[in-house]
Amino acid sequence: QVELVESGGGLVQAGGSLRLSCAASGRTFTTYAMGWFRQAPGKEREFVAAIRWTDGTTYYADSVKGRFTISRDNAKNTVYLQINSLKPEYTAVYYCAASSRTYWTPNYDMDYWGKGTLVTVFS
Repeated sequence: QVELVESGGGLVQAGGSLRLSCAASGRTFTTYAMGWFRQAPGKEREFVAAIRWTDGTTYYADSVKGRFTISRDNAKNTVYLQINSLKPEYTAVYYCAASSRTYWTPNYDMDYWGKGTLVTVFS
């Protein structure tokens, strides 16, 4: 089993920046990709960004390219999501997820999920 714990969410003014963290524990050697998803009020959960541990390949939703950056710290089994130029429409619960698929791409589901961290952006 793999446990994921997100942190870094909060109430932030539009235009600011935020960095979310996701720490993985447990059988982390079975995971090959980690990513972020978000669910805004009244909307379905959507993919945001992901990174593949094996080769560092990153994936982004078109809506966040250029504003969000995903990165990792292998030694800490932690993945980060840097969000710049925050907008009110970024308000959502941000979920961390991990996959046991060796060659994960956004076409596949994730296997493990965190409980989420709330990001609220006010103008």
